Amino acid sequence: MSSQKWGAVVGFLKRVVKMKMFLPFFCLILVLLINLIKSPGFFSIDIKNGVLFGRLIDILNRGSEIAILAVGQTLVIAVSAGTDISVGSVMSLSACFCCMSLAGYGVSSTNTLAIPMILGILGGILMGGICGVFNGTLVSKLKIQPMVATLILFTAARAIGLLLCNNQITYIRYEPYKYLGNFIPGCPIPTSIFVTAGVILVVAILLKKTSLGLYIQSVGINKRAARLLGINSSKIIFLCYVICGLCAGVAGIVASSRIYSADANNIGLTFELDAILAVALGGNSMAGGKFNLAGSIIGAYTIQAITTTLFAMGVSTDQAPVVKAIIVILIVALQAPVFKTWFANRSLKGKSQVKETVGA
Repeated sequence: MSSQKWGAVVGFLKRVVKMKMFLPFFCLILVLLINLIKSPGFFSIDIKNGVLFGRLIDILNRGSEIAILAVGQTLVIAVSAGTDISVGSVMSLSACFCCMSLAGYGVSSTNTLAIPMILGILGGILMGGICGVFNGTLVSKLKIQPMVATLILFTAARAIGLLLCNNQITYIRYEPYKYLGNFIPGCPIPTSIFVTAGVILVVAILLKKTSLGLYIQSVGINKRAARLLGINSSKIIFLCYVICGLCAGVAGIVASSRIYSADANNIGLTFELDAILAVALGGNSMAGGKFNLAGSIIGAYTIQAITTTLFAMGVSTDQAPVVKAIIVILIVALQAPVFKTWFANRSLKGKSQVKETVGA
């Protein structure tokens, strides 16, 4: 290869490395390659009983709830430089409200529905939106710190869900209700993948086709300056928390449909931590301002890929969080500004040494 072609290749690689999405993609590909080395058949996808079956399908399917939560969490962090730690509990409350509405209060198991299924599902999503309204009011109107404001529902939402279900697990044994979190007959692709894609598409269109995306970044960077420009900062913050609550509601319905029941104690447990990590792994600043929705989605599936990898390697459920935490720390460290600055300085130092050698 000639020096000119080699220089073009090196220049292209440098431009790729500098792209904002490089590190999130690199981390995801690295995790997948480790799986491929450990298990050569990791990327194989088969059809069993008329549905797609394989590790990749499992990652896309099981990572749906985290990906949906990451969408709302990205907007909240970008606009308020704070996290919504209630999304896991709101998932549980939404699922409980949906199942309680479908079964009827006090009914622990049912094959027939008390109300049409679509009304129960919409009611569960609406419950998530109401929780978002509550959190948004505390943060935008009362100026309470986001973590403190969302700590209320983090603590109370599961308890409210238990009360709605009369302190028991409510089972919905109505067959169509299982489709949302599993498979629709005749369709080989998990329904949760379509739901996740739909949520991402709706939010992406909302951000691109309206001024909301620009307003979120403006408020996140400097609320005072945004207010001087005529942007209602409180309204934008409030709207982001409502969207985050609606996303949690959708994720709760998917999780409930997956197990065709409302288990208030386990649905969405620790999912708020995974959602926050997904935003961080996606290369988004936790200090607010500019954000990248695609990066958060990649971060969500990276977390699910790590979880799948650990279970496939025989790591127990008790040990998995420790190993997972170490891997996440390494990935986040690679994306830290300090590391990027150090790497850039090393690169400049290497170039200067080469020039000095050539000059001599």
